[in-house]
Amino acid sequence: MTAQDADGHGENRCAEMAGTPLGGLPELLDAGAYVTDDHGRIVRVNDRARTLLGRSAEDLLGQDAHDLLHRGSRGQTLPRAGCLMMRAFISGRTAQGEQEWFRRGDGSLLPLSWLVTPCRLNGRTGTLVLLHEPAPAEAADGRRGGPTAPLSELERLALLAETTTQLTSTLDTDETLRRLTRLVVPRLADWAVVDLITENGEVWRTAVVHHENGALVPREDLQGPMPPVPQDSPMPLSRALRGAASTLAGPETYQGPPDSGIAVVQSELFRATGMHSAAIAPVHGLREVLGALTLGRSEHPGAFTSAELSLLDDIARRAGLALDNARLYQRQRRVAETMQRHLLPQLPRVPGLEMAARYVPAPHASQVGGDWYDAFTLPGGMIAAVIGDVAGHDLDAAAGMAQVRSMLRAYAWSHREAPSRIVGRLDRAVTQVSEASMATAVFAVVEEARDGRWRMRWTNAGHPPPLLVGHDGRTDFLTDGHGLLLGTGTSPDRTDADITLPPRSTLVLYTDGLVESPGRPIDDGLARLRRHAAALAHHPLEAFCNLLLERVRPADNNEDDIALLLLRFPPGDRKPA
Repeated sequence: MTAQDADGHGENRCAEMAGTPLGGLPELLDAGAYVTDDHGRIVRVNDRARTLLGRSAEDLLGQDAHDLLHRGSRGQTLPRAGCLMMRAFISGRTAQGEQEWFRRGDGSLLPLSWLVTPCRLNGRTGTLVLLHEPAPAEAADGRRGGPTAPLSELERLALLAETTTQLTSTLDTDETLRRLTRLVVPRLADWAVVDLITENGEVWRTAVVHHENGALVPREDLQGPMPPVPQDSPMPLSRALRGAASTLAGPETYQGPPDSGIAVVQSELFRATGMHSAAIAPVHGLREVLGALTLGRSEHPGAFTSAELSLLDDIARRAGLALDNARLYQRQRRVAETMQRHLLPQLPRVPGLEMAARYVPAPHASQVGGDWYDAFTLPGGMIAAVIGDVAGHDLDAAAGMAQVRSMLRAYAWSHREAPSRIVGRLDRAVTQVSEASMATAVFAVVEEARDGRWRMRWTNAGHPPPLLVGHDGRTDFLTDGHGLLLGTGTSPDRTDADITLPPRSTLVLYTDGLVESPGRPIDDGLARLRRHAAALAHHPLEAFCNLLLERVRPADNNEDDIALLLLRFPPGDRKPA
């Protein structure tokens, strides 16, 4: 592939475009266009370029065009010194090239012909890049000369390194499979097929992906449950699913009478995909066979070789470790979800008093953490309401939380004392017997007075202040009764606060995950909570709870769980029981 100098009039043409619509770029009939500044960052892009590259304007604007888009035929990042487009950009000349590879938004590779030319951009030098798809015959030639050419040892090592990096950076099985197929198609094959053995021993054809028109297209009609694995079949996929060595195969492999249901499905796969050559490798976990990976070629004429089979083994081995880790993580999530269901309490039913609660786990943790809520009836008919947070976002934090919650319940039931004295007892116990290192909590007791009004007495151990929302939309953070968090070992003096609760008011108890956001002061989150809670004052309590979570939780806080407990008090004209 060579770059050729053009006619030298590109700069004038680009200057003429500066006043055209669509951010300075015209809508060309068959060409994508983008403009980079003198640092190589994309500053303008037209619709056709966004379509070709499979990326939104937000994905493109401000990004380094070379780092984001330019790739070698195997998908590897090109050194700037070896990129023909970068040479033209640096030298400030007009040049063009045929069928270089560009990385689309879904990770697939697309061969495009290009032309670059310098232009004026707001008084400074920029570069206009025009992209178009080559003619079908040219594209076919480019494919034959690109992805099926033998890999050099350096390219092989680079692919394996990228495979390790990509697959080990996620614990989601579906995302692991998406990344795996993007790594091997179209670099090594036109088709990728993944068969996985489920935890109950069934075989499931989880992914069948084909490279079409520069994109990876799943063939859902070829996916789904598979027949059981025959224990004595010599056929390639059956052997791979039993953990035997990798094998080369073709449609002729399955032309004879089938020896099992899997052989029937494989024969149909070759017929439906048109694959003329396939390489099949087992996917091993640490202790068991997890499935098989099949790469197939239909458009590319070259058959797989034994050298490529060795590379497939290396890729399948890395995929197996990644899938094993993802499965282990999924098991831990299921255990955590079961534990969570047993840890979260059922809210008591109290005449005239409405209650609602939510627990939202940290998305990237093990599904439970140290945040909790609790509400229970005390001797004499009073209601205890608790919100708390034990440090951590894993099963250890959940275990510590369970201990703290149980001790608080026990003290509240056995000692008819002020909230501050109950929490003082809890504080001393936390340092002696609990798995929790540090914790915060608000412990409140509410009761209905003789005049039908509700009163609350509470103490706060280092927790964000409760929010009281009046029916008229006025709000007040209850900052009284505040003291040190639990577990410091200092036994501080703790105080109580009390308040008469306005009729139809709503008490909001919450943990810091609702209001904290990385890089922003917590006051911003508290102000957001106050504003949205006031707007929801007239909503039914369940809707209030759901909408508050939806509107207030910071979008960039994915590392913290959230507990939320709401109490709504009855109208003032209700007679006490």
